[in-house]
Amino acid sequence: MKRLLKISCMFLFSTCMLFSINQPSVSAFSEQIIQKGATGNDVVELQARLQYNGYYHARIDGVYGWTTYWAVKNFQKEFGLDDVDGLVGPKTKEMLNKATKFHKDWVHQQINSGKKFTHYGGMELKYQVAPSAATTEKAKQGASSKWKQDKKQFQQKDQTPKQQPPKQDPVQQQPAPEQPAPEQPAPAQPAPEQPAPEQPAPEQPAPEQAEPEEGKQTATNMPGGFSDNDIQLMANAVYGEARGEPYEGQIAVAAVILNRLNSPTFPNTISGVIFEPLAFTAVADGQIWLTPNENAKRAVVDAINGMDPSEGATYYFNPDTATSGWIWGRPQIKRIGKHIFCD
Repeated sequence: MKRLLKISCMFLFSTCMLFSINQPSVSAFSEQIIQKGATGNDVVELQARLQYNGYYHARIDGVYGWTTYWAVKNFQKEFGLDDVDGLVGPKTKEMLNKATKFHKDWVHQQINSGKKFTHYGGMELKYQVAPSAATTEKAKQGASSKWKQDKKQFQQKDQTPKQQPPKQDPVQQQPAPEQPAPEQPAPAQPAPEQPAPEQPAPEQPAPEQAEPEEGKQTATNMPGGFSDNDIQLMANAVYGEARGEPYEGQIAVAAVILNRLNSPTFPNTISGVIFEPLAFTAVADGQIWLTPNENAKRAVVDAINGMDPSEGATYYFNPDTATSGWIWGRPQIKRIGKHIFCD
């Protein structure tokens, strides 16, 4: 009898073990905040979930690069998250879990097999292993329609709690030209141009205190390789040159400064580029010393983090006010707002 009891217990134990092994895998997200430069399984899951909803179309390789960064920001923006910063913290992970599925075993199997594959939610997995271009396009369309439905559902569910944070939408539309008027008289004191590159230094403390307090997470995507003075000076230039322009146009102005910095035909420092004679109207008319708003600062960080709506431009001009015939001879790339960007 004891022997039979022992055998039955062993059978039950082995059955339970098999049952637990065959259970479907759950989210592999760790508690670590995922940001640009990260690698590993967290990033694999992140890319797979973003691709499931049609935001990420590149290879799932477990490396958080620029393509993943912009996919995260687009997801955060479209799903109404408070912080659109490319940082994958608890709130972004929670929304990804709600809005997507992650077939962990299947995804890792494809990666380990060296296969190119897609992970779109609009198509069955069996059709997503090294599909043709036409199949991939169908999968993208299916995922696109699916995330639109998911987005509507989440907006309806979270309508009450997230109706108050929409005050953040105006932050993205903040470049209203109403602010410059009251701000012009005060900052106009440092008008002398000689100490120009040194003047932004005293203005640093205010933005430095404001920006860290905004982020509730411990990690930030503040760019390396640039001093606080460089970032502040670029924000001054963007605000002075393009505060009435759409946000994309403000990023493009910041990108032009960086493109010049990386060009051998321009000075090799931020202050040198901005204060080069006749380079920027804001320097000539003193608007470089207006206090920049949050949009200008964010535009600078986005440009340093790799966004370039100007598509590599090193010049731009306003066709309504341009007086130089020379600038019209430059190869034009595109127009954003009132500015034409050119090479």
